[in-house]
Amino acid sequence: MKRAPRALRALVTTTTALAVIAAPAAATAAPEEADRAGLQRRLDDVVATGAVGVLAEVRDEHGVWRGTSGVAELGKTREVPTRGRFRAGSITKTFVATVALQLVDEGRLRLEDTVEAWLPGVVPDGDRITVRQLLNHTSGLYDYKDTLTVPPKPEFLDNRWRTWTSTELVRRALANPPTFEPPGSAYAYSNTGYLLLGQIVEEATDRSYGEQIERRIIRPLRLRGTSLPGTFPLIPGPHPHGYVPIQQDGEMDLVDFTVMNPSLFGAGGEMISTTTDLNRFVAALLGGRLLPIDLLEEMRTPGVEDGMYGLGLAWRDTSCGVRVYGNDGDALAYQSWSYSTPDRSRQVTVALTPDFRGDPDDAVDAFLDKAFCG
Repeated sequence: MKRAPRALRALVTTTTALAVIAAPAAATAAPEEADRAGLQRRLDDVVATGAVGVLAEVRDEHGVWRGTSGVAELGKTREVPTRGRFRAGSITKTFVATVALQLVDEGRLRLEDTVEAWLPGVVPDGDRITVRQLLNHTSGLYDYKDTLTVPPKPEFLDNRWRTWTSTELVRRALANPPTFEPPGSAYAYSNTGYLLLGQIVEEATDRSYGEQIERRIIRPLRLRGTSLPGTFPLIPGPHPHGYVPIQQDGEMDLVDFTVMNPSLFGAGGEMISTTTDLNRFVAALLGGRLLPIDLLEEMRTPGVEDGMYGLGLAWRDTSCGVRVYGNDGDALAYQSWSYSTPDRSRQVTVALTPDFRGDPDDAVDAFLDKAFCG
């Protein structure tokens, strides 16, 4: 699920390649000395403004720094594990998009293919919606998450162990009118589009999107802490606990939501990962190891004028003028950000477990600015 800024989250190759995704000159300017204490203070600020715990990994010209703040579990003193795993939410979409673009490179899929061509009869007017529009959120398809009961309603917990199929969730979305018409004319974030992309990958390969991500990305890059759990409810290995706010008996309580059936997120956000693995993935992507130059350029082309989201890849401008590429995600009880400079000289991944006392977005932004700008 996509992180919803400033609000309670609902549901949620080569040197040439580097030239293609060149950044402003400021992106190559780095702090002369590593201010690791400053990074730690920014992490502490994240906890102070609205998190149970937070962990981060920063890679720059000074080496690798890992830090944590807060606790791994409410009511306990155990520190957040520096190499802990977490639900990565919509960063999953960048993996799905990478696989889809690899299929484009292999001639097994085209960006201008229609949904109808791959999934006949599934989407009304599917002959007007393209794979490209699913990838860059310009399809206009209603977001299925907006059809679900969400926190703080206590009924949300009734579906904690439920197995959702992508077909079922897509049908819930399609019972609603499009967000806009015609497809391609505007931007509206839609998890529904990525459920359909997962189905299209399966049609094109006879393997699930999870199997394709495992074969094409996870194993080649040795992302040992990354998995697509499907319906498996546990997070393997060391990890912080995550919570959701639930209204009970007139009071708002944080309920431990670490263990749950992640089929709720599907191809739009089910992945479990680590800060190290996500930094490695983004570096491989921007470095041309996963896609050729022309498709990297497609990936970083916004779907609408002046947009900040391409084909499964997002970008943001830091306070010092550095444009960084990656994605962020919200998996209800976990929120994460993973970005890199185009030349991969600096990479940052940070993940937190929100406590919903306040909004940690500004503090996370300050941490990212500190890591990228010094």
